[in-house]
Amino acid sequence: METTQNTALIVGANGVISTNLIEYLSNLGNWDIIGLSRRGGTDHDRVRYIAVDLLDLTDCINKLSALTAVTHIFYAAYQDRESWAALVEPNLKMLVNVFTAVEPMAEALQHVSLMQGYKVYGAHLGPFKTPAKESDAGHMPPEFNSSQLQYLQQQQIGKQWTWSAIRPSVVGGTAPGNPMNLALLIAVYATISKALNIPLRFPGKPGAYGKLLEMTDATLLAKATVWAATEPLAANQAFNINNGDLFRWEDLWPKIAKYFDMEVDTPISLPLQTMMSDKAELWENIRTQKSLKYNYNEVSAWAFGDFVFSWDYDFFADGTKARRLGFHEYVDTEQMFFRLFDEMRNKQIIP
Repeated sequence: METTQNTALIVGANGVISTNLIEYLSNLGNWDIIGLSRRGGTDHDRVRYIAVDLLDLTDCINKLSALTAVTHIFYAAYQDRESWAALVEPNLKMLVNVFTAVEPMAEALQHVSLMQGYKVYGAHLGPFKTPAKESDAGHMPPEFNSSQLQYLQQQQIGKQWTWSAIRPSVVGGTAPGNPMNLALLIAVYATISKALNIPLRFPGKPGAYGKLLEMTDATLLAKATVWAATEPLAANQAFNINNGDLFRWEDLWPKIAKYFDMEVDTPISLPLQTMMSDKAELWENIRTQKSLKYNYNEVSAWAFGDFVFSWDYDFFADGTKARRLGFHEYVDTEQMFFRLFDEMRNKQIIP
């Protein structure tokens, strides 16, 4: 069993992915953890946080260059922008700034893990080849995931450390305050629909209701990320990481409605970002009545819902490469949703 003490630098520490990664590493016991984010965090056990502006190179150098004990960098930071092209500059810059500050000083650095996604396959642009494979050809830039990986590969030339590129599907988790949390979005949408005494209608494009797609459980993703960062056979490779099963909303949606004790009705295409923009007062009433912890801005991510529910094409990738090399975890997606909803209730995120 691994007993060597490692030091993980988690970049983008407050997101859905990183929150679960920090929890998983903490439970392993042989990791010291440093979390980076703009708003920092509360230190506990082996975890300490540093509030840093990743877009500011001077701030990065001042606050990160002393982190000489770092053995593993887990990069999962992300900044949203108004267009796909505009994503490249800030997201590449953050990676470069962190690397400029940390890599030359971290003499014990062993591995850099880069969190990517199916955008490398053009999944965000429209129908793409499914199941997507890590060996599939890239597409016309700009695309920030590809730019980040190219930078990482250039930096690794002649170095002892290795890299991995982790490519999850839509990630299922419970952390509030994140722009890409589909399970929480569905739970809030159901809660508001129920308060309005209306059935739970699938709000996406009509063609999206019957297409095949998959998800990636956040805890499974954490396990896979650490596996790729510590397994020699996985060095310098990309991996699709998914639950291992496929689903269609037309099958799952009625079961979600049943969980919330709601009727389901025919889908209706709703622009969620518009239709849900006036629901803050209603949510605050629910929050007060049910003693919930988070305000509307912390639990709503409607633009992401519009994006995911617009996929009127199959959306899945081949996850067997990681399994062939030894990572055999899987998660039942249907049960994942119900478990996450239970956790949200226990955490007083939803009633």
